[in-house]
Amino acid sequence: MKLSSPRFSTTSLCLLALASIVVVFLAGCTSTPSSDEADAGNVVRAQLDNGLRVVVVPNRLAPVATSVVTYRVGANETPTGFPGRAHALEHMMFRGSPGLTAEQLSAISSASGASFNAVTRQTVTQYYFTAPAQFLGVILHMQSLRMSGIMNAPALWQKERGAILQEVASNLSDPEYKFFTRLVGQMFEGTPYAIDGLGTIEGLKNTTAGELQAFYDKWYVPNNATLVVVGDVDPQQVLDRVRSLFGGIPSRPLPEHPKVKLQPLEPEQLSTETAAPYGLAVIALRLPGYKDADYAASAVLADALDSPRSDLYALVAHGKALATNFSLNTYPQVGMGYAIGAYPRGDNGEALLQRMREVIRERIRKGISPSLVEAAKRSAVTRAEAEQNSISGLAMSWAYALTVQGLDSPDAVVDAIQRVTVADVNRVARQYLNLDTAITGLLRPTRSGEAVAGGASGSGEHDFELTNLGKVKLPDWAAAELQQLSMPEVEIDPVVTTMDNGLKVIVQPAYTSDTVSVYGHIRNEPALTMPAGEEGVDEVLDQLFAYGTEKLDRLALQRELDEIGAQESAGQDFSLVVLAEHFKRGVELLAQHELHPALPPTAFKTVRSQVAASVAGRLQSPDYRFRRALIKALYPQGDPTLRQATPETVSSLELADVEAYYGKIFRPDLTSVVVIGNIEPQRATDTIRHYFADWQARGPQPDTTLPPVPPSGTTRITVTDPTRVQDRVVLAQTLGVTRKHPDYYALQLGNQVLSGGFYASRLYRALRSERGLVYYVHSDVDATKTRADFSIAFASDPENVDVASAIVRQTLAQMQHEPVDGEELFRAKAQLVRAIPLAQSSQQGIAEGLLDRATHDLPLDEPLHAAQAYLKMDGRKVMEAFRQWVRPQGLARVKQGPPQ
Repeated sequence: MKLSSPRFSTTSLCLLALASIVVVFLAGCTSTPSSDEADAGNVVRAQLDNGLRVVVVPNRLAPVATSVVTYRVGANETPTGFPGRAHALEHMMFRGSPGLTAEQLSAISSASGASFNAVTRQTVTQYYFTAPAQFLGVILHMQSLRMSGIMNAPALWQKERGAILQEVASNLSDPEYKFFTRLVGQMFEGTPYAIDGLGTIEGLKNTTAGELQAFYDKWYVPNNATLVVVGDVDPQQVLDRVRSLFGGIPSRPLPEHPKVKLQPLEPEQLSTETAAPYGLAVIALRLPGYKDADYAASAVLADALDSPRSDLYALVAHGKALATNFSLNTYPQVGMGYAIGAYPRGDNGEALLQRMREVIRERIRKGISPSLVEAAKRSAVTRAEAEQNSISGLAMSWAYALTVQGLDSPDAVVDAIQRVTVADVNRVARQYLNLDTAITGLLRPTRSGEAVAGGASGSGEHDFELTNLGKVKLPDWAAAELQQLSMPEVEIDPVVTTMDNGLKVIVQPAYTSDTVSVYGHIRNEPALTMPAGEEGVDEVLDQLFAYGTEKLDRLALQRELDEIGAQESAGQDFSLVVLAEHFKRGVELLAQHELHPALPPTAFKTVRSQVAASVAGRLQSPDYRFRRALIKALYPQGDPTLRQATPETVSSLELADVEAYYGKIFRPDLTSVVVIGNIEPQRATDTIRHYFADWQARGPQPDTTLPPVPPSGTTRITVTDPTRVQDRVVLAQTLGVTRKHPDYYALQLGNQVLSGGFYASRLYRALRSERGLVYYVHSDVDATKTRADFSIAFASDPENVDVASAIVRQTLAQMQHEPVDGEELFRAKAQLVRAIPLAQSSQQGIAEGLLDRATHDLPLDEPLHAAQAYLKMDGRKVMEAFRQWVRPQGLARVKQGPPQ
């Protein structure tokens, strides 16, 4: 969920969404057909004799398939006093099953190129794998073994408990998470929905392996599960394979699920401190659940209240808030709607809270506009159609609809919304938007500590035994499928045209839905292109795009977009998602917005004040200080990336400065556009040419390429953050390579060995699997035309940071002195090569990949060049690249954590 201010520059505002909190658990129940059924669109449904419900949905976007196994058990079913048991079991499902060790699971997943994860919601737990379609049988075989049993020895739980405790600590270090957990608990007090499924440190420490085994035996059975498969598959063949693999798993009687008995809601005001650069004002109200006949009307109501044409967003346009949003968090029996407003550090949150109350009260009195109701209905159609543009997204949408929302398909939501009337919406508003029982809250910004430099980091006195995942004997059913590695199957063949004005147009037809999408990017580096003393001009310009075009003010523009159900945004990155029949009109509006923004003087003054206030808060926030400290640790004094906006530089801006910056940067010869979807290339190109041909560049092209940098030092910096209980750590250094350097692919292959294969990778095994020091560890090689960085990020308890850092350095040293060989090298190659089709499994992913390669002057088929390089490479080449460029004892360390 993003805030209604599409131009709000503080990206961390995305954390405001209750839906983005790691463990927001939703519930549902379904009825199941008793025999094989084929829907329109070749969707096949079945229920096996043991009760397993199966749905197979073909989608030909890419040679990829996603499988989702959902068990109808989650936070609701956790025993009293032991929240997090369902979440703990989710973790243990990756520690292996009879016939499938944890090492085999990781090795198979890595060698197949699969992307996988799991999520524990309120009444369901879901496990999902996305892989090349040719390996779907292997993935299903693993899922069937996991449904048949689990390895749950006390020693394994002891190791995994360390990782899950680090996950809990990470969330407890997020004030927004803690606030919304309190909010949900207050809203649904006395019901299972009040349970925080993440778990508590005390509860997880007191949980035993035997209790987890009992929980598994009770709930992880086929008659409590649904399997959804979406992708480039033959549905009947998949169903036959599912019957063969899952049909013999016995069903068992199920316990009764907890009952939900809602208690009368009492008004309450919550307050907590946040280290964010802004404050939050929140109003939460009870709304209908999925099972309620009024749910569809409440969804339309929420969409109308969240519209850029709403009175809530008008608070932003009139300078009364930095951003606003209205969202739903829905369960089967009940839901929660919540309005959020962001305000600057130092402002009065109570005043914003009162304004938000007045907006809701006035909207109840006047009623919701019929125009906004119709806009919400049209938008629902576009969003539903666009869901077919992602294989994994469509799979999760089906699994959610079947098991959480209690529907027969995702389309059922859209059908219900289309039947909603204006009278329905206003009746629901009057009945449910009861401010007398609302729970309100304020997250008040608090001042953090300073960034403090320490001594140079060293290797310490630690020496650890590192056990890499070398040779793993795979089961015969997996080995036979995975042993041959070849060039990946790629079905992307874009049509490229460079217009007379320099605009590059890339068109890729994709006929998975009746939508067409446009994604554009203007190459820019604000650190180089902002005039001296005008730092922040890019942020002011970005937010001014919310105020319409020269011909259509912000309300008129949004009204025109609503008429065609379009999702549109303009700026340095711009986009459009629209039904194919409205493509021409959508591009016309996008071009008006991008080429002729209004930049009205009154709005400029409002936006300038908002950005200045936002920047003031940002400069005091620990997150910003952490990022700033990392930049300072890597780059020399005077590097352009060290420039930063201040309240003074923003406040000194004039509208003419913004207009001049727009003219300098927004030019066709720096722009690439990708059109993808249900459209022929010639029509797409002609339409873009028609509306963008008059766009002309003015003056010489600005320099957008950062200069090379020297090797970085071993700076050690700590940023104190009183809201955290866990340290967030980045170890980083500059590398003397570029994106086109001959060693680039060797470094990427080595990086895959380090952290790309979960428990099959060296850092995950050393830090999480074997020692439970971290929940995550991520290494990255990021290279551009002129510079490159290497970083390792993790979070751990403060007392374990030195140990974890030492293990990282030792692991890097091992990479420099021992060739990566045998099966470990094969798995890393296989994961990189076989994951290439996964990047094609969503239209947005395809478009973003093409844009990225066009922006960096790389061949559009660069992934195939990468695959060829990986297939030819040996372990000695990786070792030599790490020895040449990586400096294990030369890593800077930047840490953000609680005061010591």
